[in-house]
Amino acid sequence: MNISFDLDSTLIPNGKEFETEKRNRIAKLFGIEEVRKGTSKLISDLQNQGHKIHIYTTSFRSKTKIRLTLKYYGIKVNRIVNQTENQRILKTLNIYSSKYPPAFDFDIHIDDLKGVGIESERFNFNAIIVEQTDKNWIEKIKSEIKNVG
Repeated sequence: MNISFDLDSTLIPNGKEFETEKRNRIAKLFGIEEVRKGTSKLISDLQNQGHKIHIYTTSFRSKTKIRLTLKYYGIKVNRIVNQTENQRILKTLNIYSSKYPPAFDFDIHIDDLKGVGIESERFNFNAIIVEQTDKNWIEKIKSEIKNVG
C-alpha cells in the first residue's frame, strides 16, 4: 500500500506538542528538523510489511531539505510531494481541497488536521487523523492501516 505522511504537527513539531528524537549540534547547524519520537521505527516497520512510504505536505520546504532531515534519522521515502507540486497537480485536476492523495496514487494519508479528515469524507479518500498529543499514535496508525488494507 502507498502510505503518505504529513509533516507539520504530524511528524515534525511546530512547538513542543510531542516528544522528538534527539539530534546533535551539527544536525541543528545544518537545519535538520526534529521528528516525532518513534517515527523512524514506525516507518521502518511499515516498509518491512511491504508498504511504500511517502511524504505529502502543504509545506513549501524543498524536497532536498525534507530528504536531508529524513535521512539524518535513517528514514528513506519513495516520494515527496510538497505544496508547490500539490497546488500544480490539484489545479490541473480542478480539485479544490488542501490535499487529495489519490492524485499521487497514495492509498492512505496520515495527518493531524481534522480538516483533512473532513476532506477525506468529501473527496472519498482514506485518511488517518492523529492527535498531536496522542501517546499511542503509532498503535493507532498501525491498527487503522490493517483495517484499510
